[in-house]
Amino acid sequence: MFEHFSLDPKTVFLLYFWANLFICMLIFSYSFSYATTDNRKILKKFGYGKLLLTIGWTLILLRGIVSDFISINIANTIIIASCFYETIAMLAMLKAKSKRRYRLQIAITIIAVLLFNTLVLLGCTINTRILIVSLGVFAIYLPPTISYFTEKGHNFFRTFYVLCYAAFEVLIIMRLIYNYLNPQKDFFFYSVFDTLYSISLFLLTLIGTVGFLLLVKERQDHKIKKLLDDKNQFFSIIAHDLRGPLGSSASLSEILTQNIEEYSREEIKEIIEMLHESNKNSYKLLENLLDWSKVQTGMIEFSPKRIIINTLINENVELNKSAALNKNISLLFESSELIEVEADKNMIDTIVRNLLTNAIKFTDKHGEIIVRIKKKHQKIEISITDNGIGIPDNIKEKLFKINGKVSQRGTENESGSGLGLLLCSEFIKMHQGKIWTESEPGKGSTFKFTLPLKS
Repeated sequence: MFEHFSLDPKTVFLLYFWANLFICMLIFSYSFSYATTDNRKILKKFGYGKLLLTIGWTLILLRGIVSDFISINIANTIIIASCFYETIAMLAMLKAKSKRRYRLQIAITIIAVLLFNTLVLLGCTINTRILIVSLGVFAIYLPPTISYFTEKGHNFFRTFYVLCYAAFEVLIIMRLIYNYLNPQKDFFFYSVFDTLYSISLFLLTLIGTVGFLLLVKERQDHKIKKLLDDKNQFFSIIAHDLRGPLGSSASLSEILTQNIEEYSREEIKEIIEMLHESNKNSYKLLENLLDWSKVQTGMIEFSPKRIIINTLINENVELNKSAALNKNISLLFESSELIEVEADKNMIDTIVRNLLTNAIKFTDKHGEIIVRIKKKHQKIEISITDNGIGIPDNIKEKLFKINGKVSQRGTENESGSGLGLLLCSEFIKMHQGKIWTESEPGKGSTFKFTLPLKS
């Protein structure tokens, strides 16, 4: 039935080569013309995989012209490396990213390369080489394929994409079984199965690439939508939170301008203090708004350096002591050892400053605030504990989300926009850390964040 269906395997091989070259051009052109900065990095990894695959096929096609070491050892090493790059791009598209997954891909790739090259040096047959490469490729693609299947939140594009790679894995298994039952003596093996295998692989490569680009586009569209929602919320914050202190400043200055002769020196001093407080609140809000907008637009530069975290925290504690003393609050810093981390000093300053300001704001007079640091599983954990008014559960869930922004008044009616915590969350994410709160209404709050000891 399939007698006349067989194609010259070298022709199919060349077709696959040109397909990969075309896919490289497609990915890189899409990357430079349409993709955002984050997606461009992912697309480049995927594109590098296809480019390496093209180079690998080229070296294999040059067998007899170049040395066997180049056309066998180096060519197959490049092909295995190309699979690694492609799977790294696949993993980068997952919602739950894990360093363990990346390490696993590196380990599988190294084992596959070493095993193949060792067997070639020992003089194994062509069939054994093909079996080892096929097994290596199968092993490299298996973890990300499983990760896609087990990840929550599937949709049409994601399901379509993962089914392509599931079919790809099945195809490799079929190839392994066929080659085991029908050992090859020549690299370009002339059979109906090989023709069908090459055509199927060619089609899956094209469909899989289209699926990947659709996933990237969907991810980008989702991010654009989120940015638009955040922008609207951002303007809402400006309109709502700036109106209060600016309106207060305008009213107080108008009182002074029009009726200054009617007030005593003490009354004028009181109005000026109120005006100063209002302007200070406006400045703090604008400072946080500016920093937050810089983070969202990628304008703020992340510059980690080796710093002693104890010194940085102690400086911020000293700067906030006067504000704490105004409410007779005891502000303490406890640490058992000097800890050095690699972090952006300005960002950590902003985080500690915002958390200390909040703690003072929501702690009653004669209260207590304690700052602690400790090492924990290759990370440092910094905690700021107060015995203030605490945070209700319905507010706690929204503290670090702009679309769930909340604003609470302090114990002396101090105002706040809630942007400081959003900014803390963004900066800690950039440090690959985590921030959370433990609180009970009426008993106080503890804000904790972690930083890796090594970047």
